[in-house]
Amino acid sequence: MAGKTSSYGADQITVLEGLAAVRKRPGMYIGTTDVAGLHHLIWEIVDNAIDEAMAGYCDLIQVNVRADGGVSVCDNGRGIPVDKHKKTGKSALETVLTVLHAGGKFGEDNSGYKVSGGLHGVGVSVVNALSETLVAEVYRDGKVHEQTYSKGDAKAELKVSGETKLTGTKITFYPDKTIFDSVDFDFSTVVARMRQQAYLTRGVTIEIVDERNGDKCRFYFEGGIKSYVRHLNKSRDSIGDVVYIEQDTAEGKIEVAMQYTNSFQEQIYSFANNIHTIEGGMHVTGFKAALTRTINTYARKNDLLKEKDGNLTADDVREGLTTVISVKLKDPQFEGQTKSKLGNAEMRTAVESVFNEAFAEYLEEHPNDARGVVGKCHLAARARMAARAARDTVIRKGALEGMTLPGKLADCSSRDPSNSEVFIVEGDSAGGSAKQGRDREHQAILPLRGKILNVEQARMDKILANNEVKALIIALGVGIGEAFDLSKLRYHKVVIMTDADVDGSHIRTLLLTLFYRYFKSVVEAGHIYIAQPPLFKIWYGKKIEYVYTEAQKEKALKMFGKDVNPSVQRYKGLGEMNPDQLWDTTMDPSQRRLLKVTIEDAEAADKVFDTLMGAEVLPRKKFINAHAKKVENLDI
Repeated sequence: MAGKTSSYGADQITVLEGLAAVRKRPGMYIGTTDVAGLHHLIWEIVDNAIDEAMAGYCDLIQVNVRADGGVSVCDNGRGIPVDKHKKTGKSALETVLTVLHAGGKFGEDNSGYKVSGGLHGVGVSVVNALSETLVAEVYRDGKVHEQTYSKGDAKAELKVSGETKLTGTKITFYPDKTIFDSVDFDFSTVVARMRQQAYLTRGVTIEIVDERNGDKCRFYFEGGIKSYVRHLNKSRDSIGDVVYIEQDTAEGKIEVAMQYTNSFQEQIYSFANNIHTIEGGMHVTGFKAALTRTINTYARKNDLLKEKDGNLTADDVREGLTTVISVKLKDPQFEGQTKSKLGNAEMRTAVESVFNEAFAEYLEEHPNDARGVVGKCHLAARARMAARAARDTVIRKGALEGMTLPGKLADCSSRDPSNSEVFIVEGDSAGGSAKQGRDREHQAILPLRGKILNVEQARMDKILANNEVKALIIALGVGIGEAFDLSKLRYHKVVIMTDADVDGSHIRTLLLTLFYRYFKSVVEAGHIYIAQPPLFKIWYGKKIEYVYTEAQKEKALKMFGKDVNPSVQRYKGLGEMNPDQLWDTTMDPSQRRLLKVTIEDAEAADKVFDTLMGAEVLPRKKFINAHAKKVENLDI
């Protein structure tokens, strides 16, 4: 890539406004200041390198999680321009790093980049503003240009620090500890994101190194998003091969890769200019409309759908479908600062038209695959009708009983969801202690008998026939499937409280699977929690300590002193605690420890649930063997 500098210079850097308020309100620019916001800093620098790759000037990106707490991102693109910018009087490099909305993506002719991601051009300057120290190195015109910054300000003039035959940019930054909750980067999170970017950008190699322990990864995927779909479906039983569609249009480049599986869950991952549009947008809307119409048209034309049958619905044709949609367009309009939804209306029409024509052609040319797909959709339709009947029964039963809640539910007095919480506990013993020890005004208790249904391997009709799941649905109040309404959630804290043993872990996993698959927006809204009951009670005389791990137990024993021999009780289950103990350790809001369940990486979460709870045994066995040594306590 050496020597590819094109006409990319200071004139392509357009200034819109200054770098103000980023440190004061970082959440406006990176979403949060927790671990997600911390990693967002890496994504912004990498996005700039990906922009160079999409423009055809870069084929290698290196990400190093440094042992000294920083991160370096290096690409072999053209290098950020270093000549003086006529409007700011500073170098183009310093302008890009210190001025908000300054970049090669805002000129009227868009001559810096035809297609780009980047956080509306604020990315690298925001990273600079939120870093204690940032060092920029530019390899350009045979020289190494270097400049150091602190909290958004240049600490020295741009200098030439050496000669080189390379081209590209290297950014090394150290997040500001006073801004972020934690500055500890998670290597697996970085790897997952970089793998995704490599799938989306064919021909680019992405290398990741964790200098803290020597871990390394390298990604290069010639198959692009077609390989991505295979990766997503590797533990599933697929129907036919991956369907891949690619076309350049006046609105932009459109790529779609999709494959049906025999699972019941739908997976759609959408991207615009390599930005993960987690809330979808116009490109996804166009795809969904075309998919439903194309399959119905093919099924009618080939007598696979009888006249008496109603049309297959959008849900029917997407059951078990894994899809990756990637569009690249000149002027993407994203809804929200962090780009979760694509708003370009023209992209809906473009994707719908391209996919409709290409997929119809694919079905005609692959009749065996087409029959398998339509057959899968037929099964989904029959299950939908059975599920509707079962759901109507659940709703009707509630109505006939005057919307009474399950008899096993000990409800709270408060009718304000924001001040109400429900504890889902296993068994009557724990339920009894919880009911006696709770705050009746704000805390409800729902005991479950035994292990609930594994929803990963069941359709809706079977799920709604399960009494424990049915009780939970009625207690939450939000409905399920087509009738789901998050605004009707009766408790804003839904706490899973199970025993600290294998059975308790299994029940917790079954419940999390249910919430992830059928109440995902409840999880995303931050309403699902996991209680942390203590594992040991240690006491001597009137002094009592409750501890949660073996390591904490050993530490507590030392604190009692060498001359005393305290008593130690290992709690096998919540039912072994009396109501006061359960309240003091696990339910009292002023003392308890709750873990909030979040979905930082939907792809990773989906894969874990599919591995642990799906029908395939071998992936589960491999997962358990790989992670067994990390388990601190195991009761059998």
